[in-house]
Amino acid sequence: MTSHINRVPSWARELGDAAGEVGEDVKRGLVLAAYWGRRLPYPGEGATAQRWAALAAVAEQDLTAARILEAHSDALAILHEAGVPEPEGTWGVFAAEATNSTLSVREGDPVTLAGVKPWCSLAGYLDNALVTAHVDGDRGLYAVSLKHPSVGVDPPERWVARGLRNVTSAAIHLNRTPAEAIGAPGWYLRRPGFAWGGMGVAACWYGGARGLYRTLRTRASGSSEILALHVGVVDVALHAAGTTLAAAAEAVDAGSANGSAGAILALRVRSVVADAAERVVQQVGHALGPAPLAFDERHARRVADLELYVRQHHAERDLARLGSELLGVDEP
Repeated sequence: MTSHINRVPSWARELGDAAGEVGEDVKRGLVLAAYWGRRLPYPGEGATAQRWAALAAVAEQDLTAARILEAHSDALAILHEAGVPEPEGTWGVFAAEATNSTLSVREGDPVTLAGVKPWCSLAGYLDNALVTAHVDGDRGLYAVSLKHPSVGVDPPERWVARGLRNVTSAAIHLNRTPAEAIGAPGWYLRRPGFAWGGMGVAACWYGGARGLYRTLRTRASGSSEILALHVGVVDVALHAAGTTLAAAAEAVDAGSANGSAGAILALRVRSVVADAAERVVQQVGHALGPAPLAFDERHARRVADLELYVRQHHAERDLARLGSELLGVDEP
């Protein structure tokens, strides 16, 4: 195996150090994302393992920083995949759907969007976003400026999460907001990079779990056999996750993670890493008890952040999707 998810590229050492200074400061996280997002290798171009290793290294230091950087860099990767020149400003990707929230597309020069889009992370902070909207019986992708006067952002008053406390999500309201179509309708979901981006999120979960492992190792050094057992269990879970990510990075760069193969790989990778992250949270909690959750602010925040972040994995629903994919194609 030539890919290494644990081997942080030399150019990313400064990035990891900077991430440790973000804490819960969203503005500082956005500055980091704006500077480093354009310096990450694009997935599928020969250095996917380095990209994911850098994201994991950031998450190991701070999950707020990782959450912001991953979303911004994913938007840049999507635009790159669409052949759009690298843009300025900070970006998000707003692709969540809700039955009572829809966007309508009005063709023209320019195209405009109207309606409500839910679950828009950091909409009140970002400069721009890639937004999905239904068009021609499919889902189109559009670039919009969140600073345009036609864009309204709900206050994050309903955001009560204890994890990623300042990475708030809220609905945005678009009132004939000028937009630029990115790709043809359906391109966003069918492109190879959709699966690749999902695995990039898993790299952040992996990094967050690795941060908990570091705390466990520090506190368990020279301690009892039962603590050594906990260290061993966590190490096995992280080894499985890291090996899975490394193999997936090789597949992406080899061109064998496209279409149905890419969708299946992403569902497998995300499930393996999510299971590992949840196991690490549980095992570290069993090993260390309540004290660090009650008195170690950084540890308690990392646990809460990771528990919320990993819920981007849809658990049994994603496993059902995986089974459906497998039943519809020959086993790869």
